[in-house]
Amino acid sequence: MSAEHPIIAIAGSSGAGTSSVMRTFEQIFRREHVNAAFIEGDSFHRYDRTEMKAQMAEAVESGDHTFSHFGPEANLFEDLEELFRRYGEDGGGRVRRYLHNDEEAAPYGQSPGTFTPWEDLAADTDLLFYEGLHGAVATEKVDAAQHVDLRIGVVPVINLEWIQKLQRDQAMRGYSTEAVTDTILRRMPDYVNYISPQFSRTHVNFQRVPMVDTSNPFIARTIPTLDESMLVIRFADPRGIDFPYLVSMLHDSFMSRANTIVCPGGKMDLAMQLIFTPMIWRLIERRKQALGH
Repeated sequence: MSAEHPIIAIAGSSGAGTSSVMRTFEQIFRREHVNAAFIEGDSFHRYDRTEMKAQMAEAVESGDHTFSHFGPEANLFEDLEELFRRYGEDGGGRVRRYLHNDEEAAPYGQSPGTFTPWEDLAADTDLLFYEGLHGAVATEKVDAAQHVDLRIGVVPVINLEWIQKLQRDQAMRGYSTEAVTDTILRRMPDYVNYISPQFSRTHVNFQRVPMVDTSNPFIARTIPTLDESMLVIRFADPRGIDFPYLVSMLHDSFMSRANTIVCPGGKMDLAMQLIFTPMIWRLIERRKQALGH
């Protein structure tokens, strides 16, 4: 952790909704005039799209049916920790982009599913913001989480997460239900070992719970809306959190535990604005003090 060069990390599984959370933070940064370096977790995958398909086929041929994007074999955890460590020390580091589609790839003259070359981070940023699968990852060899000043988990209940992934991959990537189901099953061991444990290391967790029947996510035709959901917000350390203020501002909310607020799902953006704006203020104020401003 670093006073001069703070790091915020959003951790969440594929289909959890971390991209939507990132847009909320973009609004906060823009409003508060915070110059953030944005890091996408996919850029720390070990293989590009073509290489990953080949690696997966090789794993299946050798009898390994659990090789996935969630585990250490398919990711550059050491490089991610090194980025966090380096940024905390001097605000620097090496980054690249993963180009998901034609629109992202066109400006670089590359094919979708490839990485841009590694390059140095832009100088003089106020903080680093990571969004992806492994923002609070820690293994026997790597502990990226220790370098992050504010760790946030985005964790829909599992059936909702699967519905969101199914709907996204079918609509945006043209995958069949069977193909997405196979992916979910293959990723399960790595989900249990490398994704879920992160949410015990986060400072704040946002868990969306649908208020409609999601018993069989594999036949769901639509994603439950925010208004059809409740949001469970858990603080690892409740000290310094103004719960009466939050409950009063988030109408129809209540506290279910001493460190937990439950509010309507439609209040998710407002809840994040209310909770994280003061936290970002404190990080920036601490940075200014450390720099002698």
